[in-house]
Amino acid sequence: MNIKIEVPSFSIDRGIEYKWENGFEIEVKDVNGAITIIANKEGLISLANHFMNLAQQEVPKGYHLHFNEFNSLEEGSLELIIQKK
Repeated sequence: MNIKIEVPSFSIDRGIEYKWENGFEIEVKDVNGAITIIANKEGLISLANHFMNLAQQEVPKGYHLHFNEFNSLEEGSLELIIQKK
């Protein structure tokens, strides 16, 4: 299977440009002390895009993506922060 992911170019002025797949669903839970990400196909592709976006050379260290139930995750989800080292 081939999936093409278009990663928007990063610029310090615009920051990261999120690209979401239509119909994405992402949930983050604590299951017996383990952080568990549960997502449909569209949610997984969207997350892959966000990881590739953050991995761009131009993105500075310490830059992060912050998601919660009020801006992308399913209701009741834990906050999810992905930070570039």
